Amino acid sequence: MGFFGFLLLGLIAGAIAKLILPGKQGGGWFITLLLGVVGALLGGFLGGILFNAPLQDFFSIQTWLLAIGGSILVLLIYGLIVGRRKA
Repeated sequence: MGFFGFLLLGLIAGAIAKLILPGKQGGGWFITLLLGVVGALLGGFLGGILFNAPLQDFFSIQTWLLAIGGSILVLLIYGLIVGRRKA
């Protein structure tokens, strides 16, 4: 998967993660892109270690599920950090 494919995957995974999680998360499209890319990296890393998952195909459901799962995890951590700062 190329660089722009990875950015697109991260952006879409971050947006889906924001839709799945309840409540209002801060941040605009740039934060969504950043969290999605970090989440896709984390999901791919953990998927490779835990499940020995190959993640080269952009259109693989396995790649998407791991990227979305990683994005949800990163978004939860982000919400905990930002939520503490505001309180």
